[in-house]
Amino acid sequence: MDGRSRVAWNLRRLRVERKLSQESLAVDAGVDRGYVSGIERRTFNPSIEILDRLAAALAIDISEFFFKPKEGDLPPRPLRSGRKPK
Repeated sequence: MDGRSRVAWNLRRLRVERKLSQESLAVDAGVDRGYVSGIERRTFNPSIEILDRLAAALAIDISEFFFKPKEGDLPPRPLRSGRKPK
């Protein structure tokens, strides 16, 4: 797994664990929602500055984005779309 794939995998995993939408994370990090989506889809290659902002918004160390998944780990599932229950 290359670096871009690790960042994509871990960004989604961490975001989903915290039950954050791409929009919420983007607002907290001061980036565009489409950029968060592009990172997760591996179409954008984020700078260290963007990774720092995302890490701060997720309250993690930037190194968490480079965690190597165990062999056989399933990809993180996206959050259910639509309105969230109150």
